[in-house]
Amino acid sequence: MFKKRILAICLAATSLSCLADSNSDLKTIIDNHWQNAKAEKIFFRTDPDGWKPNGTLPNWSEQAIAKRQAYNNSVLKSLANIDPKTLNNEQLMNYRLFKYERETEQQSYLYQDKYFPVNFLSGWHTYFAEAPANMAFLTVDDYNAFLISLADYPHFNQQNIDLMKEGIKTGFTHYCKTFENYSQSISAHIVNNPENSALYEPFTRIPNTFSASQKANLKQKAKAVIEKKVIPAYQHFYDFFKNDYMPHCRAQPGIASVKGGLDYYKYTVNYYTTTNATPKKIHELGLKEVARIKAQMQSIIDEVEFDGTYSEFLEFLATDEQFYAKDAQDLLEKTAFITQKMYGKLPTYFGHLPRNTFTIKGSASRGAFYMPPADNRSPGTYFLASTPKLQPLYNLEALSLHEAIPGHHLQNAIAMELDVPEFRRTLSHSAFGEGWALYTERLGKEAGFYQSPYSDFGRLGYEMWRAVRLVVDTGIHAFGWSRQKAIDYLASHTALPQSAVEDQIDRYISWPGQALSYKMGELKIRELRAKAEKELGPQFDIRSFHDTVIGQGSLPMAVLEDVINDWIEKQKSAI
Repeated sequence: MFKKRILAICLAATSLSCLADSNSDLKTIIDNHWQNAKAEKIFFRTDPDGWKPNGTLPNWSEQAIAKRQAYNNSVLKSLANIDPKTLNNEQLMNYRLFKYERETEQQSYLYQDKYFPVNFLSGWHTYFAEAPANMAFLTVDDYNAFLISLADYPHFNQQNIDLMKEGIKTGFTHYCKTFENYSQSISAHIVNNPENSALYEPFTRIPNTFSASQKANLKQKAKAVIEKKVIPAYQHFYDFFKNDYMPHCRAQPGIASVKGGLDYYKYTVNYYTTTNATPKKIHELGLKEVARIKAQMQSIIDEVEFDGTYSEFLEFLATDEQFYAKDAQDLLEKTAFITQKMYGKLPTYFGHLPRNTFTIKGSASRGAFYMPPADNRSPGTYFLASTPKLQPLYNLEALSLHEAIPGHHLQNAIAMELDVPEFRRTLSHSAFGEGWALYTERLGKEAGFYQSPYSDFGRLGYEMWRAVRLVVDTGIHAFGWSRQKAIDYLASHTALPQSAVEDQIDRYISWPGQALSYKMGELKIRELRAKAEKELGPQFDIRSFHDTVIGQGSLPMAVLEDVINDWIEKQKSAI
């Protein structure tokens, strides 16, 4: 319907030159914005794990932020001169997405996101330290650009510290209990020998095409800048965090405990879910999903004839040796088998596949996650927990489908290869990306995974985990839940180890709203698929449906719904 409406409008247009001018004007606005973003080195709503330092680092001073705000407002004024009725179908999609992002960015300047450049999982200091190991260093220019980044780190570090200082003034600081050990993420990079720094890693793999003198020169420069600039900057952040920030940490876990915090939470809910759902509606939806999934999990407990309660079964899964790899290498090999098995099944469920690949690595700093490539010279990376005890085998299938294929890697790789304006290739709407990845966990059941009832329980356990997030995130930030109440609720519904339960709750406390995106996005994709299957019947093509969902790059939920509705109408007309 969406494209039909626009087609009718286009056919009714009286001036083809006006149509051409509007399309050209929009392209100019979008191109100019992208050039500005590249100059600023800040790309709104991209995956933070995808950030890679390249030359001078982004400017986070108060003046720079104000400058970007003014520029964004000017772009919105220019967009107001574009009549969407005069755009062709391709440019109309660009217009909708671009306008949505600029309006969301405009809102972001009114809230307190900038006061939280760190959360329980990460921060500017960890992204900076971890990025080089996943970058391509093939030329002298690659190394020289990184040396500039290293030298520029102190100012980048100070500007982020200054934002945290502003947070102290307004009360927008992190919760004390959640951040009591956070300084370890900083001190890990305060090393006596610069060669032991994570930031020296690229200089341990200089290509053999470089001469001996080039290698020696690069290594000497790297050691000097890390020792004189980078390590002291980490020390400065450590001192600030311990001596200035933590004495002003937030006393209550919920952000609503801060003046203006509830409004901020409503903003984050909208930002991460790309919906207008209220915290109350999401909380109630979460309770319903928890009940539904628990009933399915109980049926598996009955199937395996476990003699005990639901809680005792969760304890059995968390402690029995059969559910854990013997060592880190065994875990990596089992993971590789799962992903390779799924690779062979992709053509059954997708008509278009990307060319870029991914690799699998252990992660010493945090649990499982996917890091997209910086460019087509390097693969995506699926990180696993380094300690086998932190990654049970019974949910390894669901995890691998989520993080790699057909989840995050497939969706990201396809987006990066699209023939669309560049801003769309790296867009990352959390509800879309995480919703898609959660959807693919269930798709694995259609593809023949989860043959073991324990593995299927693990899949349901992961779905339960995401449903519980709807309850605890809103509970903490909108309804005054204590940290312990949230811990108890999550622990009673999942088989996560106690340490992982506490880490997860601390993640939600420090990152309001983000945890809602998984289930909210997945539910919308499942809803759209169910509608398509009902309306198209035997003409429903699963490959075409999946290609359509992820074939436009990351989308807000409302735009995705329009895209799928249009696809349904197109399929009907072809019958």
